[in-house]
Amino acid sequence: MAPNQREKEGQNDDAAKHQDIGHKSLLQSDALYQYILETSVYPREPETLKELRELTTKHPWNIMSTTADEGQFLSMLLKLINAKNTMEIGVFTGYSLLATALALPHDGKILAMDINRENYNLGLPIIEKAGVAHKINFKEGPALPVLDQMLQDANNHGSFDFIFVDADKDNYLNYHKRLIELVKVGRVIGYDNTLWNGSVVAPPDAPLRKYLRYYRDFVLELNKALAVDPRIEICQLGDGVTLCRRII
Repeated sequence: MAPNQREKEGQNDDAAKHQDIGHKSLLQSDALYQYILETSVYPREPETLKELRELTTKHPWNIMSTTADEGQFLSMLLKLINAKNTMEIGVFTGYSLLATALALPHDGKILAMDINRENYNLGLPIIEKAGVAHKINFKEGPALPVLDQMLQDANNHGSFDFIFVDADKDNYLNYHKRLIELVKVGRVIGYDNTLWNGSVVAPPDAPLRKYLRYYRDFVLELNKALAVDPRIEICQLGDGVTLCRRII
């Protein structure tokens, strides 16, 4: 077999393996993603975030966690927009929450909501160790009733600098209808997983994991709605971190 043919087949094997893994990153190979992590992300990752990441890898649903590179991205974004009052819907063990808390000033605030306090409590000792627990107001339970209650108070309208959503995909559009009223004009809402592991372009008969197939239509519905929403500017990257900047 010719060397260049072996190289080509090796690349095809890597690509197939990458597809099978269903990595959160849509880069061409796991090796390239690992290069980014080892070169730019892990060397700068705060020790408490590293500790929480390593703790979360032992959780049976560790795939739900925010990745280290995304945490780094969120941290930089928060600093660039000088965020102070933020919200997070979907917390899990708290990696993105801790990344946010570390990026905010000492008097910054995060309203964090999740239906499972048990997962949040796993990461809470590390959040407390980092000295940022005072910034977090955690509420256990569905977020929609909380948002509806907040909207009844005019003081909450346009009061948030940044809102990050990584929760039940079947409610993303319901969240957006409410969050657009709560975020300040000129500030940002971030929706995670809006490419849904690449399944948004998969053919109807593609062999997808059950949870990917179930939520795909909801993600597609959200993407269509965001694309034509005149109240926002959008930018989509990674495995679909869609940033929505409110303009009116």
